[in-house]
Amino acid sequence: MLQNPKDFASLFMPIYGIKLAGQFEELFTQHLMIAGDLVNAVKNGEADKADLARKRWYKNADEIAEFLSSINPCWSEAKWKDMLYGHLRMTEKEATLRLQGNYATDINVFDDIEAEAFKMADYMFCGIIKMGS
Repeated sequence: MLQNPKDFASLFMPIYGIKLAGQFEELFTQHLMIAGDLVNAVKNGEADKADLARKRWYKNADEIAEFLSSINPCWSEAKWKDMLYGHLRMTEKEATLRLQGNYATDINVFDDIEAEAFKMADYMFCGIIKMGS
């Protein structure tokens, strides 16, 4: 998973430059690390730590949405927040289902997460194409 931010930075570099690509890589890396903190806190029954991690995760989503909308006029901050928040809710639900051993429902939620990821990818791609036109 931690390769994903590097891959996105490589994609962003020729379009947005090294500095912005690096900023996105950092935000995306934080996103994944916070997710790990949240899952570990839930797994260990540490509700207070889980709540703090969840707040950091949504703050990070806000930062990602703000960042993306600031580098591409075709991307809406509100649209990114909506997609990212949906992704976070589904991801937390899926992780909880997995920890509970509810694998059949876990798989269904994972399919929803994948569909949402494709929507985000399409939105990102269309914004890049529109910006280049």
